[in-house]
Amino acid sequence: MCDLRHNFSLKNNNTFGISAIAKHYLTVDSAENLILFFKENNTELNESRLFLGAGSNLLFINNFDGIVINPEMAGIHIILENKDSAIVEAEAGVVWDYFVEWCVERGFGGVENLSLIPGNVGAVPVQNIGAYGIEAESVISEVKGINLNTLEIKSFSHDECEFGYRTSLFKVELKERFIVTSVIFHLTKKPEFHLEYGALKTEVLKSGKINLQNIRKAVISIRESKLPDPSKVGNAGSFFKNPVVSEAIGSALKNSYPDIPVYPAGSGLVKLAAGWLIEKAGWKGKSVGNAAVHHKQALVIINKGGASGKEIFELSEMIVKDVLQKFNIELEREVLVIGG
Repeated sequence: MCDLRHNFSLKNNNTFGISAIAKHYLTVDSAENLILFFKENNTELNESRLFLGAGSNLLFINNFDGIVINPEMAGIHIILENKDSAIVEAEAGVVWDYFVEWCVERGFGGVENLSLIPGNVGAVPVQNIGAYGIEAESVISEVKGINLNTLEIKSFSHDECEFGYRTSLFKVELKERFIVTSVIFHLTKKPEFHLEYGALKTEVLKSGKINLQNIRKAVISIRESKLPDPSKVGNAGSFFKNPVVSEAIGSALKNSYPDIPVYPAGSGLVKLAAGWLIEKAGWKGKSVGNAAVHHKQALVIINKGGASGKEIFELSEMIVKDVLQKFNIELEREVLVIGG
């Protein structure tokens, strides 16, 4: 079934709580019904498209003059399971943290470090979400969806997805063309735990032995202590990507600022902590109008109440400018800006 609405308010469909209007808003419960809708509504084929799940990584600056598509199919099923691993398919509308919980309860490892990341499964391969040293691509074996230009159902293997740091084929080359309908994950029943990032291991050991349940519990505890709940304070989690720079630049910064967090990124590169850069540039806890940098985590920009998308965007521009001036590092937004 498809439900098409016009001039639809997106205020409750983005975690910043920004008031924006979609020209068209379509909810759909299956890939087959989505294809049927587009076959019967040829005029919608030429509209600008935005694929929306929980709206947890979006900033609306203006209204959206096109069609917003929200896939609501939300099934999970085990394709194959043996003593060592499990192959699981989750549909696009499944809430991501519910999926993580579902996996941990069954002893399926690989996604526990990604607990409490907001959003739905459909956005996971697009953004290649990551946290605590793990990226989603490490467990994704296949992505299924529809090419809305041809109305063909298509699947992409892991290698075909062109995953990178917070990016993928679906975010760049196939943007607005390919909508994810389900993702197949290859999970392990003999997990190798990744606890080297930040204070994760220390937090895990507070609960006793190292296992999937305690890792998930620790990740949730750390995230809740630093990040505001989007249902209470409008935000989109990490607003900026952690910059990836050469080892030479990382070493030079380390010499000037010994406390700067620097993490190996392979191939002669290192990853810097954007939150640290923003804090040292003096922005942590600062407000500009109704937008502010969170007082506990400088990587998060919040809507204090009534902020416009433009107001939040302008604050982010000030931060980018100051970090560039102080460190000669240009921050890149992780949040997708709509209407700019």
